[in-house]
Amino acid sequence: MTKANRHFSADTLKVFCSEALERLGVSHENAQITANVLVEADLRGIESHGVARLRRYVSGIQQGIMQPKANPKLIEETLNTATIDGDGGLGQPTSYRAMERAIIKARKHSLGFVAVRNSNHFGIAGYYAMMALAHDMIGVCTTNSEVLVVPTFARNAILGTNPIAIAIPAAKERPFMLDMSTSTVTRGKLEVYARMEKSIPINWATDEKGVATNDPARVLQNIIRRVGGGLLPLGGASEETGGHKGYGLALAMEIFSAVLPGALYADRVYPKNENGKPLPSGIGHFFGAMRIDAFRPKEGFKRDMDDLIRRLKTAQKAKGADRIYIHGEKEFENAERLAKQGIPLSPKIVEDLRTIADQLGMRKPF
Repeated sequence: MTKANRHFSADTLKVFCSEALERLGVSHENAQITANVLVEADLRGIESHGVARLRRYVSGIQQGIMQPKANPKLIEETLNTATIDGDGGLGQPTSYRAMERAIIKARKHSLGFVAVRNSNHFGIAGYYAMMALAHDMIGVCTTNSEVLVVPTFARNAILGTNPIAIAIPAAKERPFMLDMSTSTVTRGKLEVYARMEKSIPINWATDEKGVATNDPARVLQNIIRRVGGGLLPLGGASEETGGHKGYGLALAMEIFSAVLPGALYADRVYPKNENGKPLPSGIGHFFGAMRIDAFRPKEGFKRDMDDLIRRLKTAQKAKGADRIYIHGEKEFENAERLAKQGIPLSPKIVEDLRTIADQLGMRKPF
């Protein structure tokens, strides 16, 4: 019989994640930032980037891949732009401060853009884009990532799922909050299908020969062994279905996130030494903030955003559909619900957190 999920308060999980990171040498402030990003992902229903990722960071620090006491440095700066070297530390603290810098620049000079290199996985891109909403600004965030995606007409994966997030405020309606990968599907979804021994749609991934396949376990093994194949970009494998458009989006995000700040890119990310030992990932990020009143009075803009959103939500529905959603709406509602009910964690994740507690000599709140 399958064990049921258990529910935990957001505060309980934040305290646990923060303490675990602090015991590994991460500063209290940086640990709290990282914990907040992880728990926010769970609240928004993005479990793949929630507290389940704590193991990745704990292992990364223990293996020397991530630096717990990183000292990010400002490399380049103008009135509107900056480039930061993350010093191989956790991606969340560097990204949080990079977005803060972008917002400050936008407040003073209408627009602010900050690029980061020599960083690590930073959680959900939407967290940083949403930081601009509190300032009535438009927020943008993107990153490159682990190599998983096969370019159109290629056989091997060379790009990451390279997400992009855009947050735009409204007046009375919820903000527009787009947070998406540029691949048709994520690796996590393949893992779910593999565990259930279910076939995947034929436009999700390719095998080692570059041929579309419905076998998720085969794709995952090929990714691990790096023998060819991988996830497909948005639109699938062919130009007829628009795959080249998703490929173009993924490549654009790679350029903004990695080539622009001087981070590692394409199949150079997550390198290994001659003995096969993993080295720091070397990935990059890109953050932007834009003041609406640099273009028009923000009150009129937000009023028109409300009108646009309502026109979409009240459009005639397709047969069998009972609601039209705006991007981010499901996640905002999910966060409000789970803030009251608690965040559900599977028995596997709970056990993993308990193992981390044992390894670090922590009290188990589970």
